[in-house]
Amino acid sequence: MLSLNYFHTHTGRLIPVMLAVLFLAGCPSQVPQGPSTQQVEGKAGATSDYYLQQMQQSSDNNKAAWQLLAIRSLFQEGKLPQASAQLNALPTQLSDSQRQEQHLLTAEIAAAQNDAAVANTALGQLNVASLSKSQLARYYQVQISINQGHPSLTLIRAYIAQEPLLQGDAHQKNIDLTWSALTKLSAQDLMSIAIKADENTLQGWLDLLTAYQGAIKSPADLKTAIEYWQKRYPHHPAAKTLPTALIQAQSLQPSAVNNIALLLPLNGQAQVFADAIQQGFNAARSGQVSINTPAVPTPSAPALTTPDQTTTTPQTQTQTQTQTQNDTLSTPPSSAEYSAASAPTPSPTALPANTVKVYDTSTQPLANIIAQAQQDGASLIVGPLLKNEVDQLPGMNSTLNILALNQPEHIQNRPNICYFALSPEDEARDAAQFIHSQGKQHPLILAPRGNLGDRVVMAFANTWQQLGGTTALQQRIGGVDELKQAMNRGAGLTLTGQPVMTSTAQSLPSTTGAGLTIPAQVQPVASVSTNGNVDAVYIIATPDELSLIKPMIDMRTQSQNRPALYASSRSYQADLGPDFRLEMEGLQFSEIPLLAGSNPTLMQQVSHQFKNDYSLVRLYAMGMDAWSLASHFTQMRQLPGYQIAGATGTLSATPDCVINRKLTWLQFRQGQLVPAS
Repeated sequence: MLSLNYFHTHTGRLIPVMLAVLFLAGCPSQVPQGPSTQQVEGKAGATSDYYLQQMQQSSDNNKAAWQLLAIRSLFQEGKLPQASAQLNALPTQLSDSQRQEQHLLTAEIAAAQNDAAVANTALGQLNVASLSKSQLARYYQVQISINQGHPSLTLIRAYIAQEPLLQGDAHQKNIDLTWSALTKLSAQDLMSIAIKADENTLQGWLDLLTAYQGAIKSPADLKTAIEYWQKRYPHHPAAKTLPTALIQAQSLQPSAVNNIALLLPLNGQAQVFADAIQQGFNAARSGQVSINTPAVPTPSAPALTTPDQTTTTPQTQTQTQTQTQNDTLSTPPSSAEYSAASAPTPSPTALPANTVKVYDTSTQPLANIIAQAQQDGASLIVGPLLKNEVDQLPGMNSTLNILALNQPEHIQNRPNICYFALSPEDEARDAAQFIHSQGKQHPLILAPRGNLGDRVVMAFANTWQQLGGTTALQQRIGGVDELKQAMNRGAGLTLTGQPVMTSTAQSLPSTTGAGLTIPAQVQPVASVSTNGNVDAVYIIATPDELSLIKPMIDMRTQSQNRPALYASSRSYQADLGPDFRLEMEGLQFSEIPLLAGSNPTLMQQVSHQFKNDYSLVRLYAMGMDAWSLASHFTQMRQLPGYQIAGATGTLSATPDCVINRKLTWLQFRQGQLVPAS
């Protein structure tokens, strides 16, 4: 047995040793060790409070590393002001790896603040080859963020580069977003893509898009096309993980459209427009009309002006009477029943299958009509037409599919609603895309004073900006009398412009038919000299106005510096003589396919039917396309890139299911009309 003296002796020796161990163990907690380079370049897994605390307790040698992690964490937590403040407080003396992280954080924060210029500058200062895997994923994410709103080859290449660095849900999201960006590229974008020799993945994506577009009409054909593509590209990222949209497309079963409720104003100012739409809808539904392959019209072919420039006369209104209740189409006995209901009342039984029933929106509240249509057994609603009624749709929370015949000022994405508007803004957006595709860089819009000019200017300028173009210019013009006075003075037309302030100006509402809404005016800004840089002029004018505008432009510009001239369908009509056609040499203009000669017989028939009131012919074509869109509602709503060759243009849908129209472009050449190049 050990003696008591032994314990006293040995215990006394142990106490100093234990105290020394405890002291040494406590030192690191007072002066934290700095994170390693791998930790700074890796994932910031702790909270910003933790990193900030460690930063405060660190020596100068470690403080910057903790501060960089704190900035990362603040950014991830959405605390951008605090992250920016810490970024600006970083010391000037940083290691190479810390400087890389600083540039990357600068780019990330700038992208989150929608400052693409600063983000691109910061990305350009990085040595990409020295970035870690985690940093590379962030690097490409910044590129994606600053290009997200503008589908382009740059965006798609960033997605492709980021894909190998991701796993799990993030990887699937990358595949889905790559596909989404691909389907949003225009035909001009796709034709202009130059693929590098080592871009096998990009080539595979483009071939998949081609296969999809060629087989999109049939789920069975699409499945076969995808399987064939997977055999050609077995190692492609999308071959192993198909985009979710493609998986859904293969199993998509278009819903049958049995009973349609057609909501139109059958009384009042808009009745004449509703009647034209209704007649086009009926004709397309009965199979009496169709659109063939577009052809170049003869110079005598009638064309159409937009509803904004046409005043309906009492004579025209009396010629377009509303159909009576239970009006049956001249179709075989097996075809659908058609009925008009100016004041719908509850039906004791559901409607027979495959019927169209018209409800008069001018007699009672829209909510009552939609409730009645649902009670009557409608599976799809086409309408309403007036903008103030279309604005009400998102708040009604109806479960029915709805093809609205107008577009609200602010789109609220609803999975059961599509918007189909026929407006001058449509033409302006298409013109911006067409002019951009021809390589023009400095467009000027010549538009009339007033709300029509405001709307067209803003639609063109917004689209031009989305395409990555420079600021578009606007210049306002007067009517025929004012132009004649300037012509008589020999003044010509000098192309000066005012920048269109798209970033601060508010969106202006679209209308369908006769300008049924009046938006706020675009705020004027100071004129600037174009210095001869204008290379494209988009003109909104009547034929009489255009016959003065073009020679006035020619008078003040030398032939070698003369910009390309473009016009909307407002400038073209049926009775344009040979002198006018020769005077318009080189001018290009847009027109809907029906009035650009896609079906000359139908064009002549409908023009005669409406006494050459071409605004009503245009609305008749809209009715035709409304039937086509209703018949393919599921595909338009759920299949990206789905298109219909319509009477008013090639129809496609945005992710919010706003129907876009690509128009036919023609050109005056030696007194004739030829397809524009």
